[in-house]
Amino acid sequence: MSIWSRISKIIASLISGEALSEIFSRLHTPPERTIGFTIAVIALSAKMARADGKVTQNEIRAFRQIFHIPNGEEKNAAHVFNLAQKDVAGFEFYAKQIAKMLQNNSKLLEDLIEGLLHISIADGSYHPNENQFITKVAEIFGLPETVLDTLKSKYLSGVKGNPYLVLGIDKEASYEEIRSHWKKLIQRNHPDNIVARGLPKEAVNLATTRLVAINAAWEEIKNNRFSDQKSKI
Repeated sequence: MSIWSRISKIIASLISGEALSEIFSRLHTPPERTIGFTIAVIALSAKMARADGKVTQNEIRAFRQIFHIPNGEEKNAAHVFNLAQKDVAGFEFYAKQIAKMLQNNSKLLEDLIEGLLHISIADGSYHPNENQFITKVAEIFGLPETVLDTLKSKYLSGVKGNPYLVLGIDKEASYEEIRSHWKKLIQRNHPDNIVARGLPKEAVNLATTRLVAINAAWEEIKNNRFSDQKSKI
């Protein structure tokens, strides 16, 4: 039985009138690979999609790009997503649950913020309410403002154009320092390594977007500042 089917079965057992958040009082298995974690991430994504007052098909598609839904499981996943939108518990509840589960895994928390950013711009705009939502979630996750700015730089037109921010490195760094840092980012964000550090395999599609942004930032820096050293790559 797939994780989506197991989640759907748990939801079906809810007593009439109970909210999705009630599930957490029954789940006692640990961390990020569990059903509880997956439900919390879906709920947070669903509430992200509603942050600007409406959920568009583009936002739903963006969610599916992050969490690849296997054939035959679309109905189960949609059921969880729709139920989460109606849940009386605020998004802070789910953000706190995730932060508690991942208190020693800041990189995975960054991955999740990046997923929310991906959903937020899927409808072609970044609403102030979406910014407030993501900023609050990042605060609950305990992520520094500088980290959030770096993540935003990969997605938002208002902060794009700064390749150093995308790479998270000082603009005064040398060619070798930037090149070495870029290589570490490529290795760290390889899909296999993302799975190894706890991100569900359904979500590794996000790694492709991240790697494109990282490589584009490196190319821009290399071409603008170090064009005479291209042959060293």
